[in-house]
Amino acid sequence: MKCIKSMITSIIYTMFIILSMNEVCYGQEEPSSDVTPMEKQELEALYSTIQGFVGDSWNGSSLYPDPCGWSPIQGVSCDIFNGFWPELFSLKYLKVLSFFNCFQSPNSLPVSIPTGNWEKLCENLETIEFRSNPGLIGSIPSSFGVLKNLESMVLLENGLSGRIPLEIGKLVKLKRLVLSGNNFSGSVPDNFGGLRDLLILDLSRNSLSGKLPSTFGNMISILKIDVSHNFLEGMLINEFSSLKNLTLLDLRNNRFCCGLVSSLQEMYSLEELVLSNNPLGGDMRNLKWGNLKNLVILELSNMELRGQIPESLFELKKLRFLGLNDNNLTGEIQFSKGFFGKLGRRFGAWSNPKLCVPVALMSSNNVPFGVKPCHQQQEVHLVKANARKQILNGDINMKNNTSNFIPSMGFSTSANSCFSSIFIIFGLLFNLCNLGV
Repeated sequence: MKCIKSMITSIIYTMFIILSMNEVCYGQEEPSSDVTPMEKQELEALYSTIQGFVGDSWNGSSLYPDPCGWSPIQGVSCDIFNGFWPELFSLKYLKVLSFFNCFQSPNSLPVSIPTGNWEKLCENLETIEFRSNPGLIGSIPSSFGVLKNLESMVLLENGLSGRIPLEIGKLVKLKRLVLSGNNFSGSVPDNFGGLRDLLILDLSRNSLSGKLPSTFGNMISILKIDVSHNFLEGMLINEFSSLKNLTLLDLRNNRFCCGLVSSLQEMYSLEELVLSNNPLGGDMRNLKWGNLKNLVILELSNMELRGQIPESLFELKKLRFLGLNDNNLTGEIQFSKGFFGKLGRRFGAWSNPKLCVPVALMSSNNVPFGVKPCHQQQEVHLVKANARKQILNGDINMKNNTSNFIPSMGFSTSANSCFSSIFIIFGLLFNLCNLGV
């Protein structure tokens, strides 16, 4: 279809191309003067069809001279087919290639990324993006590995599947690698550790499995790692301690296990640490949380954590969100009223049955939702302890306790002291039984 040729002609001088459904089908590009956006026969057939519905007086050539370009007809759209790939590969000076919302139907009009000819673009192509294309199916071609000058690869929310090719790890100039929202499977390539200039790695929302490669520790420039919503498993790697520039680590919704590793406390630049929905287990007090001075978000919900909440979290002055829900945490939350006030409703700790908040803080509106006050347990234990002490010490003041009680029951105040003692002891034992002593 010549509407593709027209668009390429108008932008080849800038060595930049963006193909989107809006531009190609609804005409954001003006046609060049020497190339007709559609074939003449296509135009005539389209006009004739519409005239058959609305009458011969309808003049399509005057009203809509470019249905695939700047004068779209409502209800008429122009699809992109695989036939345009050869023309793209002829743009040897191309720097940016982006397809946004172009391929919508994985059933009727599926499109795959070509496996060959990428070497024709390897000298100048720096950015390649496929965003929001559910009709883009198949796998990542291993021939992407020839794009030696590529700095950004974004394959976001498409219909791609298969394994991530090892050749991606050879693109040593990559600064951004986003493969999120597809259906990639298999393990994370070990050679990603060779991407020493990489700043952003996003592999989230796929079906990746296996362990995190220890070579991640070689990505010394990395700022953000997101591998959430996969099926990754095993221990967290000790090599995290080498990532001194990392600001975001998101591992939520995987199958990581075996406790919180000490390498986490050595990532001093961390601002967001999200580990929720992993069966990690362990005790929070094993880490020196005070080391993470820049931490703003800490999400540790549903991780089978146990023990008390460490007071060292109070040292995190920049913290603005703390999620500890659905764990097995115990004891009293030893935070100040100011700490509770700073976080407010951004502190969650519900579904920890043995966790409680000091009574003095219960008047505040900022205590964590779903956490009970500590005094409920304290009062019961106090009553039980006092009752045991009275029984053991015989500290029952018979005179004070019976002088007014006996007459009210219809007995004389001079009633037999033995009878009075038995009656009081019986009553005391009854109360102790109710208290569960």
